[in-house]
Amino acid sequence: MARINYVELPVADTERAKRFYGSAFAWDFADFGPSYAATVSGDTDIGFQADPAERTKAALPVIDVENIAITLAAVQAAGGEITAPIFSFPGGQRFHFRDPDGHELAVTQTAGHASA
Repeated sequence: MARINYVELPVADTERAKRFYGSAFAWDFADFGPSYAATVSGDTDIGFQADPAERTKAALPVIDVENIAITLAAVQAAGGEITAPIFSFPGGQRFHFRDPDGHELAVTQTAGHASA
């Protein structure tokens, strides 16, 4: 079943975001490069994207699916606009899309799911 498992926030400074959320909520973070960090609790995690070339303008909900290729086709067939085609990242694959109301979301297939 597809579920939101991740929310990515655009931030100006990853370290500042880690300090704030770590202090406010006692969250721990893993660094995934100089401008990206995320919680890795296994529940609904939160990531911080500080790279100006990669960050979205608003929060980015991420939906976890079992088959990314089938989901990409379904999003397109339903009228979604693909804003970032399927790409790999540490732990899986992802694509971004915009829904008919203009909201940007992402879909991910983690390494634990069967290949597309």
